[in-house]
Amino acid sequence: MDTHHRIASWLRERQGTVDLSLAVIAFVVLALPYVLLFSPVEFAISTALVIPLAWRRSRTVAAASVVAAVSLGQLIINHPPVPAQLSVLVMVYALAAYAPRWAGLGGLGLAAFGMVAGITQFGFNQTLTGFADLPLYALYMFFALAVVLLCWTFGDLARNRRLTIQALQDRARRLEVERQQERDLAAADERNHIAREMHDIVAHSLSVMIAQADGARYAGAADPAVATFTLGTIAETGRASLREMRRLLGVLRNDDDAPIRPLPTLADVPELVATVRRAGLDISVASEGTPRRPLPAGAELTGYRVVQESLTNVLKHAGPKASASAQLAWTARGLEITVDDDGRGAASDSTTAGAGQGIKGMAERLKLYDGSLAAAPLNGGGFRVHAVIPYTEA
Repeated sequence: MDTHHRIASWLRERQGTVDLSLAVIAFVVLALPYVLLFSPVEFAISTALVIPLAWRRSRTVAAASVVAAVSLGQLIINHPPVPAQLSVLVMVYALAAYAPRWAGLGGLGLAAFGMVAGITQFGFNQTLTGFADLPLYALYMFFALAVVLLCWTFGDLARNRRLTIQALQDRARRLEVERQQERDLAAADERNHIAREMHDIVAHSLSVMIAQADGARYAGAADPAVATFTLGTIAETGRASLREMRRLLGVLRNDDDAPIRPLPTLADVPELVATVRRAGLDISVASEGTPRRPLPAGAELTGYRVVQESLTNVLKHAGPKASASAQLAWTARGLEITVDDDGRGAASDSTTAGAGQGIKGMAERLKLYDGSLAAAPLNGGGFRVHAVIPYTEA
């Protein structure tokens, strides 16, 4: 920072000290000499004119009112101007720079009136006959009004500059707050995204493993081969879940060499269905229509997770010997996913810890892509999940 900026910064930080110093200097230079000249009236007038300079920024209107009142009193008692009358120009500047607009304009008008009245009054004074000359009188009038207007203009420019700087500072602060809010929202969104992914992966895998383990337990005594096959399915499901978890958590590490596996898409639904079938669920899958255009990658992942979560809920809540059907229909609007089951429905396990979180997570995913979700029991038993993913990108 150069010397000019350091000085300006120091003056801005110590405005009260600067104004008080100005008032003291003005008192010493413009008022105190009248004590040596034994002029008590002039000393009192000068003191009353310069002391308010100490509050020219903090109490601008009040300080200007004192100066105006003293100057008006001089006109009333017909007392000639004193050097301390320069404080009038300082107050015109201060009103334009620091006071409300009405006060600045009022101060300009009052100062102009005072100048005209003072020059007129003392121009016709017999002791100042030189001012009675009309051209010279007009010249003094023009000069006085020009000085007043110039002081007001400088003050108005300072006011506009100060307001511009304040606006820029406020904008910078707002931008910083907005950036911090965006970072916080992005972090919260990422946490929610990871939580949803972990819920989908873990809930689905554990549901399949639990179903397979129950089947292996019942089949082990009668048919060891079936039990062995089922245990193999459990192991494969566990390994797949572990790979998914490593892939998901791997993005949190700063490891550029870590392998990247594509996220699941609708093309992976058949593999998902096969895994659920191995868990013992009787499920049929149907696909209708042709997409007008591909869905975004995130929307395809959302569709996959909707099917996965719906089938996971069937395994968890539908009960034994339940069957399910999944339909993926491409319409003019977008993709519609419908998963039905004929079991007990999720409502039967509503007291289970975490119940409803999967449906809530599906709804949040779909909302990101302007989609919708309807999940409710069917008349006569069973449960239906119906999701719509429009073509429009989020």
